[in-house]
Amino acid sequence: MGEVQLELTVDGATRRVSADPDAPLLDVLRQGLGLCGPRFGCGLGLCGACMVLIDGQARTSCDYPAQAAAGAQVTTAEGLGTEDAMHAVQQAFLDEQAAQCGYCTSGMLIAAAALLSRNPDPTQAEVREALEPNLCRCGIHGRIVRAVLRAGAYLRDAPVLLAGPAPFTPAQPPPVAAGPDHAPAMPASLTANPQLAGWLDLSAEGVVTVSTGKVELGQGIWTALAQVAAEELDVALARVQVAPVRTDASPDEGATTGSRSVEESGRALRQACAQARLLLLGAAAAKLATDPGALAVADGQILHRGTPTGLSYWSLAAPGLLARDAGPAVPAKAAGRWSVSGRSAPRLDLPGKVTGQPSFIHDVVLAGMLSGRVIRPPGRAAALTALAHAELPPGAVAVRDGSFLGVVAPGDRAAWRAARTLARAASWAPGVPLPDEHDLKQFLLSSPSEAVTVDRAEDTSAAGRTAQWVSAEYSRPFIAHASLAPSCGLARWDAAPAGGGGVTVWTHSQGVFGLRDAIASGLGLDAGRVTVHFVQGAGCYGHNGADDAALDAVLLARAVPGRPVRVAWSREDEMGWSPFGPAMLARLSAGLDAEGRVTSWRQDVWSNGFLGRPGIAGEARLLGLASLAGQPIPPAVDGPPTGTIGSTRNAVPGYDVGDREVVRHRLLTMPLRTSSLRSLGAFLNVFAIESFMDELASAAGADPVAFRLNHLSDPRARRVVEAVAESADWASRPDTDGTGYGVGYARYKGVAGYCAAVAEVVADTEVHVRRLWLAVDVGRVINPDGVLSQAEGGAVQATSWVLTERVGFSRSQVTSLNWDTYPILRFSEVPQVSVRLVGSAADPESGAGELAQGPVAGAIGNAVADALGVRVRDLPFTHDQVARALTRR
Repeated sequence: MGEVQLELTVDGATRRVSADPDAPLLDVLRQGLGLCGPRFGCGLGLCGACMVLIDGQARTSCDYPAQAAAGAQVTTAEGLGTEDAMHAVQQAFLDEQAAQCGYCTSGMLIAAAALLSRNPDPTQAEVREALEPNLCRCGIHGRIVRAVLRAGAYLRDAPVLLAGPAPFTPAQPPPVAAGPDHAPAMPASLTANPQLAGWLDLSAEGVVTVSTGKVELGQGIWTALAQVAAEELDVALARVQVAPVRTDASPDEGATTGSRSVEESGRALRQACAQARLLLLGAAAAKLATDPGALAVADGQILHRGTPTGLSYWSLAAPGLLARDAGPAVPAKAAGRWSVSGRSAPRLDLPGKVTGQPSFIHDVVLAGMLSGRVIRPPGRAAALTALAHAELPPGAVAVRDGSFLGVVAPGDRAAWRAARTLARAASWAPGVPLPDEHDLKQFLLSSPSEAVTVDRAEDTSAAGRTAQWVSAEYSRPFIAHASLAPSCGLARWDAAPAGGGGVTVWTHSQGVFGLRDAIASGLGLDAGRVTVHFVQGAGCYGHNGADDAALDAVLLARAVPGRPVRVAWSREDEMGWSPFGPAMLARLSAGLDAEGRVTSWRQDVWSNGFLGRPGIAGEARLLGLASLAGQPIPPAVDGPPTGTIGSTRNAVPGYDVGDREVVRHRLLTMPLRTSSLRSLGAFLNVFAIESFMDELASAAGADPVAFRLNHLSDPRARRVVEAVAESADWASRPDTDGTGYGVGYARYKGVAGYCAAVAEVVADTEVHVRRLWLAVDVGRVINPDGVLSQAEGGAVQATSWVLTERVGFSRSQVTSLNWDTYPILRFSEVPQVSVRLVGSAADPESGAGELAQGPVAGAIGNAVADALGVRVRDLPFTHDQVARALTRR
């Protein structure tokens, strides 16, 4: 197929480009013109990530023929700053911090600019309507709406009358924990990586470069860590930059998971900076030995009796000064009032994303880069039995190894065409049959499983005090990560590793060190010959396809040594082949005494494992390696049954229930691949426990909030429950037909942050969540606005799980492969979310990214029961699920 010559007017300039006659505009803008603002999300115009303005109208460019754009004015996110309406919306997005991962942001900006160009004073309803075609997976719809309203105010030169975040007083630093030698306890990450030079670099004058093993997934962690460093070193935040994470230069802090980045990397970096500060002050004191007046630091300058001495961190940081063992931990600063940490700071990575600059792995272009595609089998573990001759496009190379089948070609469209041709030539043996999607409970209960007691506390007097027993069971389906961008990986195979070459990988994996080791072990390489670089991707909510796409790129690059190969998955690959969050079933029973207190508690949980990352339990666990070997990936494991990990996370109730037993049943077979998904088992366990607490409160004739408080002795737990009840005006909630209110609470993992939620819903056979109130306690807060953003996003994503999300599959393959068959919440369906931070000055920091999911699910479930007078115990709350519950009433 010959190419055609196109003349397009893009961002005010006339551009000439060669393209396939059937090429969509998105491909021409990205591959032909090198623009990064429009982004690939689905290829069907269903998500809005690729939006551009065509003669002032917002259009999806992935399904818009490039030839049809000839003669039109095309504007991308890169060109938005040239007109008032467009520049105003960019500034408003920054002012509202209206992005998390930022992959959807370009499309949101385009839709907003189109609206404001024709109506600079829209209502909130009009904003939501204009943004309805755009998807946000991170759940920050409320901030995006506020940003558009703010942009309208900027255009009208009107006051910005938007409610900002709830006031929050920064907590003071708590006393540093002391070890047995009376020195502060050393953070585990610093103990594992004790070279200060691995954490700090002062080689560039005026700049502090900090290193971390934690990656930026849209949670704002790099900004929070920069705040920690700025605080400890007494420098302005603008002087701090975060080094890219790479396995040959960054401290190994494992994977970025479990909302632990601030508590792990933040504590380590705090101590490293405190140690460095003392070393540098010591060096300054030595230089000032003849006049040993008081030394202090201000923005990197050493002060002597309040006067700059001419010394600075950068003049004192001679080579080798920081290249030493950290030694005993030293106290972190105890400032009377924090100047950087504890205050909201704008995200460091958002300006580039708002202006459409290269920000994601999908935007990386390397010299001589080729494109690759992998042909997936028609079902799980299906084996490639034959490959007929196929005429591939010029320059395309087929790669076959076992049941791994792929192609390398000069460009994305050539690789796509070659993959389609190769797929038609492939023959496959049947794979593993899948369970009945419509009878997941039977699948969970009948599959071979391993039962382990998670928690047991006996009270022999409980039976004699029990006046009544209540029982119920709750379930959830398989859930997809459904990242807005399909997974992507790049790799270059440089000659034979044994001969001094190596493998270089670029990936958006959460665990670059584990991926490095899995690639090395799976391909028989020395780990030192494999270097993995982290590059940001779209929002990551657990173990998605990033690691698999990276290995795909390695396997294809091996066929073309010395040439980098980029593999971009399709939307269908992403939805069908990334690991899922497993289906789960929880069966609960409890006894109540005559006074309405819980006397006994029994809980059983059935689930596949949640731990399927590369390297877990000594297994590489990568899709490509399984194809090479002709064997399915081993079932995911679940970790020790502690109540903090895997399917047992939050399975132990956080209430004072006395006599109790919690048992985990881990399935030993895995027809659908499962692994970590945001909050792991806590989503279903907290939904079940909080729904059950309401059922127990009803049996006891008690108010749901009062019933919980009657079983909570932890003062922080009581504080968040009381705070959210106050915020939602629980005591005065109206009694209106079809409207319901519900409460939910949990301490994430039983050891981390606290969250309580109240939901307001409107329900008949359809459920609409109107409002959510949250109260959150994550201990010491580094960036309050970052905590608010994470809590808001988690609440909205949980609402989407509760209302709509379910992986669909036949007996042979996954069928929910796009946004029409796997819908997530759109702007018209998203609730208003209010988050209140409840400070805790004496408690260390903990993460906020995963603590809202369970409490929000419980609150919505309880609100639906309040609205309908019937409880829906099986997720999601679709029309059919609600209708079935109503018929059983």
